[in-house]
Amino acid sequence: MKLSCLCASVLKQINEMKLRIGDKVTFLNEKGGGTVVRLKDKDTAIVEDVDGFEIPYLIKYLVPIHNELVINKDAENLDIEPERSIEERVYFVIEPDHELPGLMNELQLYIYNSSSYNMHFSYSIKDGHLYQTLKHGEIGQFQKLAIKKINKRNLKEYAFHKIDLLFYKNTHYPAQLPTAEIVHLTEQLFVKNNLIKHHEFKYPILAFPIKENFMRANQIKYHMTEYDMERLKELKEFNPDKKQSKSSSDYIATKEKEVDLHIEVLLDSYKGMTNAQIIQHQLRHFQKELDTAISNNFYKIVFIHGVGNGRLKQEILAILRNYPELQVQDGSFKKYGFGATEVIIQSTGKK
Repeated sequence: MKLSCLCASVLKQINEMKLRIGDKVTFLNEKGGGTVVRLKDKDTAIVEDVDGFEIPYLIKYLVPIHNELVINKDAENLDIEPERSIEERVYFVIEPDHELPGLMNELQLYIYNSSSYNMHFSYSIKDGHLYQTLKHGEIGQFQKLAIKKINKRNLKEYAFHKIDLLFYKNTHYPAQLPTAEIVHLTEQLFVKNNLIKHHEFKYPILAFPIKENFMRANQIKYHMTEYDMERLKELKEFNPDKKQSKSSSDYIATKEKEVDLHIEVLLDSYKGMTNAQIIQHQLRHFQKELDTAISNNFYKIVFIHGVGNGRLKQEILAILRNYPELQVQDGSFKKYGFGATEVIIQSTGKK
């Protein structure tokens, strides 16, 4: 194929893409790229490069880098067409691995953002009387994000799912209140009548609306009440230097630690290291953290070693056998799967 024909083909593909605020882009005809911070007009975007400089650039010569799946590929940027009306919603989606309830085994959970807003999110599950955050991050406009996969047999352990959302755009936008919802999943929900088909998912899904009513800015108002004024007095009387008594559960929480032993976390580069050298480095870090936790009389320390071939875990357990005063058990399966070991440090273990 001639070079001119190739360029024409590439340009055609680019022109068919929809550019949005916040997209990472590269320049077609030169080195470099950046982030789209605003749209000057329908043909020109303002791109912020790695040095923080804003550069006007023709949209047809920008190549978007989409790291996540775009749900609505035909959606125009709302800053170009402010009068365009779309139905903006955010869903918590559960996709089983089969369309027949009796043959379902695994459930894939998603947050599905069918709106023009970017979102910060956190996803938590109920653990006893409290909630435990399993994942948090950002989701772009018209994108879906896989957040968890669970076995249907374990549905009772994963019955309550909490999703917190904070909305924003990288330009002027109508303000939105944050959203927090709790979804209760039971096996009875997975009947054929409750499942719906959607072109973005292979199998019929359960979908729960998390955010539906996107409001205009002037709907968000707050007025000070007498109750608020009384609360402000308490704030003025608060003395941060004054020692505050802690409950036993609060105290224990301050004496817990989580240590990730994955080599990519411990070292910036481990190129050229043998497997034996990597394990020795991980074990030295393990021993150092264990000694520190014992000497400071920690209540608990969790070592995240991953699954792998099991060699690191076996070495860790071998070392811990030299500490009969410590209680050793698998870490929380909900949080770590089979990839962590939990060490309870008794008070008699303080050196």
